[in-house]
Amino acid sequence: MSRLKPFLVEVGTEELPPKALRTLMEAFGERLAVALDDARLDHAEVSVFASPRRLAVLVEDLADRQADRKAEQKGPPVKIAFDDKGNATPAALAFAKKCGVDIGELDRQETDKGAWLVYQSIEQGQPAGTLLPALVNDALQALPIPRRMRWGSHDVEFVRPVHWVVMLHGNDIVEGEVLGVAAGRESRGHRFHCIDPIEIESPESYLTTLEKEGHVIADFSRRRKMVRDGVDAAAKSAGGRVVGGKALYDEVAALVEWPVPIVGSFDESFLQLPHETVTSTLTGHQRYFPVADDDGALLARFVTVANLESKDPDRVRDGNERVIRPRLADAAFFWNSDRQRSLDSRQETLREVVYQRGLGSLFDKSQRVASIAKALAAAVGQDDKHLLRAARLAKCDLVTGMVGEFPDLQGTMGRYYAASDNEADAVAEAIGEQYLPRFAGDALPASPDGQLLAVADKLDTLAGVFSIGKKPSGNRDPFGLRRAALGVVRILVECGLDVDLKAMLAVAVSAQPKSKTTSDRLVAGLYAFISDRLRRYFLDRDPRLSVETFTAVQVREPSSLLDFDRRLAAVQTFARLEQAESLAAANKRIANILRKAGDPTDLQIRKQLLKDDAEKNLFDALGHVKNKIQPLLDVQNYAAVLNELAALREPVDRFFDDVMVMADDDAVRNNRLALLGELQALFLNVADISRLSIP
Repeated sequence: MSRLKPFLVEVGTEELPPKALRTLMEAFGERLAVALDDARLDHAEVSVFASPRRLAVLVEDLADRQADRKAEQKGPPVKIAFDDKGNATPAALAFAKKCGVDIGELDRQETDKGAWLVYQSIEQGQPAGTLLPALVNDALQALPIPRRMRWGSHDVEFVRPVHWVVMLHGNDIVEGEVLGVAAGRESRGHRFHCIDPIEIESPESYLTTLEKEGHVIADFSRRRKMVRDGVDAAAKSAGGRVVGGKALYDEVAALVEWPVPIVGSFDESFLQLPHETVTSTLTGHQRYFPVADDDGALLARFVTVANLESKDPDRVRDGNERVIRPRLADAAFFWNSDRQRSLDSRQETLREVVYQRGLGSLFDKSQRVASIAKALAAAVGQDDKHLLRAARLAKCDLVTGMVGEFPDLQGTMGRYYAASDNEADAVAEAIGEQYLPRFAGDALPASPDGQLLAVADKLDTLAGVFSIGKKPSGNRDPFGLRRAALGVVRILVECGLDVDLKAMLAVAVSAQPKSKTTSDRLVAGLYAFISDRLRRYFLDRDPRLSVETFTAVQVREPSSLLDFDRRLAAVQTFARLEQAESLAAANKRIANILRKAGDPTDLQIRKQLLKDDAEKNLFDALGHVKNKIQPLLDVQNYAAVLNELAALREPVDRFFDDVMVMADDDAVRNNRLALLGELQALFLNVADISRLSIP
């Protein structure tokens, strides 16, 4: 019987990439847990830890050996294994030799295809200590590391050079190598607070030993909480609260092993800069946390997190303040020098900057975006004066010194520079909103011109990259096309822009300088690409939405995404009606009948050929409903349309109960097929409800 003991593995490295640390930590635990399960090593909870110089996994109650298991080898059929006299044939003897036993130790197994020779045995489980080094190595090799490196004379590759490995099962060292380094019980503490190696006596003492002897908080979650709580408290002591830097908690936690928040300050004159500039300087370059007052106004304060407990914190503070001063001075220089030229004067400079090979310059892109924006404005009945001005100036801030130094401020600085140039407020706002939404959950453009400019810019990007044959493949999406497509979806749906998407894609495609495929195929490909994002968007937005409901609308390919949204809502409401199940089933039956009949489309209903009362009643009901739903379709009131169509349940059910559609008489049969085609077409005005499965 195996014994259960905790297992610890710690891989010590040079500083790991901070933005990837949490992902690497979690993936290490997941991969190792899977490897243990596959190796039949029983275990309990798996915990993961990480700091800038280590990845660790703690496994509770890991068995000291694999569980035994029954093994069965199948041999030849009995009729082949023995001759007529019952003597073993060469086939049977060869099988016995392969299994390492005598013929008499083989069993027989009856199956539907006859009896077979089999050898059944018990496969003894191997000791965990024999298996663990390979399992840990395999888990580390499976980590999501984009680029691996080698060091020294080793052939081993990992995200960073490995310097030590701790591997304990209970109190015992697991002998073996991990990434070319022999395992032991010696770990390392903080680079400055703890110079000498630290011995880890047992897996249970790991966190406590590192903290007390090594000045290392190895628990990432606890360390992140210490960073957050410490930074928030420090900001409060400075008279404000953290603003614009909350995304840094994970990254800072991945940079320090012993977090110590420190409040610093800078010259108040820098507060005259746009607050985004100050925030970007503090967070982007130095990972400092900006501080604002209760009204959101920036203070000349910041919070930094040191990675040591200094005997002279004032010296640490002074060092951080000294680093940030020249960066803020650079920002002030760019702010003042950039405003000496207007955005308008920079349009010609855009001709000198290549946007993408095969797609011309930034100036060319600006012109294409303007033409797409003009078509969008016409589609929604919006004046395009300020929109076109914004489109032509939108990329001009890319050739300013500020955006060259702070690329994340593109668009934002354009808004400030446009306002400084006394451009209309609508122009400045649209320029500032052109890249929204930048990421999942980001805000959408608030101004009408900003919404259209953002859509136009994304449509041009999509059409342009597709036209040169560089659409995303697998997980690769270097141009951010999936994000752009989702941005188009969100703006059109959530901002209520009722435009023909295919028509706008055609405008975007026609504006491109060249294409590797035909325009029609390119538009179809782009529409399909956006539809994939649309599916994920709607399903994520409403957990109650079924894939079948989405598909029922998608097959109709509504030209407007806003129209698509209205149809989805109508079909969801219809699916809850009492009549829905029967009508969905009837539509399935109709689709099957028409498909088998060759999907006739040119048949006309002739009233004089209606023979049975059931088909006459259905004909009358169709005419009545058709007259009622047409005005509703004109205003896209799809819920009311399906509610009216629900009244067809009784005549439809009666029709299928009393009428033989595929009559012998060709004229009668075709007339009935035409009647069913008319019924199907009424529902297809909204969606293909034959796709629904209603319990």
